[in-house]
Amino acid sequence: MPVYILGIESSCDDTSAAVLHETTMLSNVIANQQVHKDFGGVVPELASRAHQQNIIPVIDKALRNANVRKEQLSAIAFTRGPGLLGSLLVGTSFAKAMSLGLGIPLVEVNHLQAHILSHFIQTPGDIKTVPEFPFLCLTVSGGHTQLVMVKDYFHMEIIGATIDDAAGEAFDKAAKILGLDYPGGPLVDKYAREGNPAAFKFSKPVMPGLDYSFSGLKTSFLYFLRDQLIEDPEFITKHLNDLCASIQSAIVETLMVKLIKASKETGIRQVAIAGGVSANSGLRQAILSMHEKQGWEVFIPEFQFTTDNAAMIGIAGYFKYCKGEFADQSAVPYSRGGI
Repeated sequence: MPVYILGIESSCDDTSAAVLHETTMLSNVIANQQVHKDFGGVVPELASRAHQQNIIPVIDKALRNANVRKEQLSAIAFTRGPGLLGSLLVGTSFAKAMSLGLGIPLVEVNHLQAHILSHFIQTPGDIKTVPEFPFLCLTVSGGHTQLVMVKDYFHMEIIGATIDDAAGEAFDKAAKILGLDYPGGPLVDKYAREGNPAAFKFSKPVMPGLDYSFSGLKTSFLYFLRDQLIEDPEFITKHLNDLCASIQSAIVETLMVKLIKASKETGIRQVAIAGGVSANSGLRQAILSMHEKQGWEVFIPEFQFTTDNAAMIGIAGYFKYCKGEFADQSAVPYSRGGI
């Protein structure tokens, strides 16, 4: 009997639903929220209200795009956490109600694990190579920066993490300092492609072990610009591309140093990246170059799986469904937590 999983993602400001036939994605619908742009960041209350408006039409479209009726669904997978509590409540409540109404199992998914498991999503007519266990995954986003040793689908160990800011937060704050719109990370990447990454140097933190720190780099960038703007108020306008390229290079180099160290210490040469910052062109190029330099087998997610999406929730839900790991109606979301 075919297994169809409906995935629901509502951890932050994107409402998403996807339908998977086992590991093959049949649909992946995402509704973005433009309202946050005016505030320079996600406003939790506005996000949860928008999820309430979007969740029914998004799920309906996902089912129609997949050509799957709700009665054909085998289970419903939902993001339980971590994330914004109000946003998670919308997805959790809807998933529980739909599961109860259809009489099918409910599967809770850890958002961070799902980002990593997105590497196992197949698309119709395009069978791709997937990582073999164990592999290393650098998970980088606006809220998290973690080095993870992936021993099995749900046996994951964090071997390094940021002690302060996440890499995505460093990108967004650098963009804000430069006067760029929200979300700033993609804009930094855009301008960096036309700039010289060696134009300016910023102090990078030296952390023991495999942990990261980005607050010092952000401060170094801020003070450098403060001093330059005193001498030339048009400094940012004149050097925008080089500034973006230089700060991007510093962030990527910081990420790669610890990833290379982790590979050497563990002896693992299957290496992946995941999360929103995995869409960054500088990081993607840096990890691709390691295939030649370090002999790595590299796994880079498709762009559609880098941001928050329900297909990754669906694939995690499928693997849990196969193990018979189901949630019940008492499941409640959580805002904080690791893998």
